[in-house]
Amino acid sequence: MVNGRIWRRKRTGNKLTAIMQVHNEQNKYLEAVLAELCTYVDHIVIVDDASTDGTAELCRSFGNIVQLVTLPDSLFGEEWRLRERLWQEAAASEPDWLLSVDADEIYERRFKRTVRELINQDEYDWIAVKMFDFWDSLTHYREDEWWSLHKRHTMTLVRFLPGYPYRYPRWAHHVPRLPVTAAALPGLCTELRVKHLGWAGDEEARRAKYERYMQFDPEGKWGSLGHYASILDPQPRLIRWQEDEEEEDA
Repeated sequence: MVNGRIWRRKRTGNKLTAIMQVHNEQNKYLEAVLAELCTYVDHIVIVDDASTDGTAELCRSFGNIVQLVTLPDSLFGEEWRLRERLWQEAAASEPDWLLSVDADEIYERRFKRTVRELINQDEYDWIAVKMFDFWDSLTHYREDEWWSLHKRHTMTLVRFLPGYPYRYPRWAHHVPRLPVTAAALPGLCTELRVKHLGWAGDEEARRAKYERYMQFDPEGKWGSLGHYASILDPQPRLIRWQEDEEEEDA
């Protein structure tokens, strides 16, 4: 019960819908991410933020995508509007559970094995996981003063309750991937992990990201200037990733 209202929660037969916003992802990780998603989600809803490459065509090649919206003009400087549009499109598909996935994120195999159990219950309305920022390659993640997202939890999976007041903060950048008001519902923090591959490119690609951040947020209004500067660290602390099977055998 929330604010005196009772929502019905299904314990069986829940559908899993992945939601994703994309922009010029054709030659990056998008194809691998979508191929992986199609092995364990029922539907995918995507908003393409005015890509100028073949991102939309790549998305259309995957049958699980039930809704693809291509925006004529980018909302990069108004990220909350982009998040809201994606949420509205997903809500229109009458989902049961929504899984937020970026175009450079791959959930670990253990998540795929347990996700149906997570959504087919009536106790929790959101699930949080741990996000790991990979660096330089697909074998090591970064961990230091500025890169420690994996030490706390990030809500990425949420039950859709028709009529619940889902809201995003009206921020230009760094908007939470899911509505902040969902956190008022009962949730579960897990040790399940996500590999964020967006920083695993070469030094030139990371410098381009740094320059973009500085262009749109030169005063650190939406993020930390120290964090931005750390992108260019020539010798970051890296730790080797282990899949869950490796950890169980250790």
